[in-house]
Parts: sequence; C-alpha cells; structure tokens
Amino acid sequence: MSALRDALRDLPEAVFADLLESEDAYLLVVDLPGATADTLDVRVEKGRLLVEARREKSLPGAFEYVREDRPLFLDAELPLPPDATGAGAEGSMERGVLELRLPKYEAAPEQSVPIEDA
Repeated sequence: MSALRDALRDLPEAVFADLLESEDAYLLVVDLPGATADTLDVRVEKGRLLVEARREKSLPGAFEYVREDRPLFLDAELPLPPDATGAGAEGSMERGVLELRLPKYEAAPEQSVPIEDA
C-alpha cells in the first residue's frame, strides 16, 4: 500500500486525496473540482487505478487569461494495494469530490467503475 501513498503524494498540487481503510475495503476520496460523473472515467486495469477527469471552465465575457494554472484534464494512474479489487467497486461524485470504494480481494480484474452523481 505504500506505493499508493507515494503515488498520491506525486499527484499535481491542485489535487487533494485521502485514503481510508476498513476490514473489507479501501475508500479513496479525491477532490476533482469542476469535474462531474459525466466527465470522469475511472478504470481498474492490471492492479492499477486509472482516473481521467475533465473539468469544465468558462471564461467570463469581459476577461482574458493573464495566467491559467487550472488544467482542463487530470490523468492519474495509481497502484492498487495488493488486496484491493475493481470487482464490485462503487463510486460517487458529489460537488467535485469523487468517493471510490474498492473492496479487498485477491485478484484485480480489468473493468470500468460506474460513477454516479450523488
């Protein structure tokens, strides 16, 4: 699990994440401001969690960028703990916060993780 903790530390500074653990699952909470369930793709492949998010930004009519530090896209690839699986994973997105519950299990098959607006 230290690889996941290390990977979370390597996320861009604008991304904040918490990792919680219970006896039967992990809970990953990631702040993705501006992203929605429709602009988010979460997959588990070969023991890794792949997160692709797109945020929507609008430029007020009378303004133009002097500096733009909020990227439109976030792509993150995180190693799963060895006892976590994508099978039965559940996720929700509410107000730009992704909560992803990953059950503990021996194998991590490839599959998409459905994300719903809460």
